[in-house]
Parts: sequence; C-alpha cells; structure tokens
Amino acid sequence: MSDDTFNMSMRKFLKQVGVTSQQALEQHVRKEGLASGTLKVKATLTIEGSDFSHEVDGQIDLG
Repeated sequence: MSDDTFNMSMRKFLKQVGVTSQQALEQHVRKEGLASGTLKVKATLTIEGSDFSHEVDGQIDLG
C-alpha cells in the first residue's frame, strides 16, 4: 500500500462526503422550512464486502 496514494484518495472521498452531505442537509432544511432548533444527525460509514461500520452522532444547531 502506498501511504501517499491512500491518503490522497481518502481525502478526496471525505471531501466529497462533506460537500454532498452539506448540500443535502441545506436542501432538507430549506424544503422543510426549518428556521430554528436542533437537528439530531447520524452518519454511517461502511465498507462494501466488509463488516466495517463507523457511526458519528451529532447535532446541528439552526439558530
């Protein structure tokens, strides 16, 4: 395994996850007309063909 190749590929994937997730959340908030409160969110990362699973729970404050 090339550490440099792995690192760059992982960063590219995580950037894509971050950007597309932010866009999807913004669309949902606008569609639902949410203006205040807190969204409880969860992201689940899996690897196809593996039993790997990683979850991140959090909240997004709307103001």
